[in-house]
Amino acid sequence: MKTSREKVLDVFNRRSSGEGVIWTGNPDREIVEAASKLWGIEPSNEALFRFFDDDCRWISADRGYKHPEGKPAIDTDYGLPPRKTLSAEGCFANTETVAEVEAYPWPDAKYCDFTDVYAEIDKFQDKMVFTGMWSCFFHQVADFFGMENYFIKMYEEPEIVEAVTEHLVDWYVASNEKFFAGLGDRADVMFFGNDFGTQLDLFMSPEMFRKFVLPGFKRIIAVAKKYNKKVLLHSCGSIYRIIPDLIEAGVDAIHPIQAAAVGMSANELAQYKNDISFVGGIDAQSFFVNATPDEIAREVERVRSVLGPNIVISPSHERIMPNIPVENLRAMALAAKK
Repeated sequence: MKTSREKVLDVFNRRSSGEGVIWTGNPDREIVEAASKLWGIEPSNEALFRFFDDDCRWISADRGYKHPEGKPAIDTDYGLPPRKTLSAEGCFANTETVAEVEAYPWPDAKYCDFTDVYAEIDKFQDKMVFTGMWSCFFHQVADFFGMENYFIKMYEEPEIVEAVTEHLVDWYVASNEKFFAGLGDRADVMFFGNDFGTQLDLFMSPEMFRKFVLPGFKRIIAVAKKYNKKVLLHSCGSIYRIIPDLIEAGVDAIHPIQAAAVGMSANELAQYKNDISFVGGIDAQSFFVNATPDEIAREVERVRSVLGPNIVISPSHERIMPNIPVENLRAMALAAKK
């Protein structure tokens, strides 16, 4: 009998025989407590995952950065008051020269110690572990400038944007290189995320995505491929216009398939099912919140029939919010395992 790890790896290799696999995601604390009261299980994420027979675990490598002075790897405020909105200016908002970018205290992979991360991964060798540095450089570049300012600088000062992006990608390449070199065969999938879609479309044109974001993706993906890992890319929102670019770049599966976003329904994504695998697909914006368990079960069957067999059934966002009934999560798990 195959382990969860083997079954999910079949999905990523696009050779699944249709064995049902799920990922519950990252449940909010209130979800865990509600499940504990309803089913009498321990109030912990792991107890909930075991109850649902979850096939996957997400163990990020980010906690492996341990600066001797306790400094974070990336501080986009860097001396400024904490930002309260995505539009608020970060420390490079008024930067005019590449020299100013070079002067920033960029992190060094020599401060990475992944011993604790490896030990956690070792506990789940029969599960599919999603791991690696989260590598969210797109978000961090936006935070360094302020989001609108970032998009304007793509046109007005592209050399500044490229310099910041290059330093961030250098950091994630170096830290992932160190992590995967020590990981060995403990896990099979690099999981990293950058939300570059809104509910309606990309944050930027496909042309700007290809110029300022995709090259960084390719460099990070190259690290995973060097160590024979599959690549799972997270992005919320409508990203259908650049899915062919992601396939060409080496992405093996996309997450979370935000079903209610434009162009991201199962029927619309089915055209790519021979070229990429899927993780997600069950709408968590409204359907998961308002549906009955029977409706959830039918939707799981429908989505799997359209996008399967190479799909890990999961909500359309990894964060499971308190407004989702825990009974619906169980209905998803039970239907996925049929």
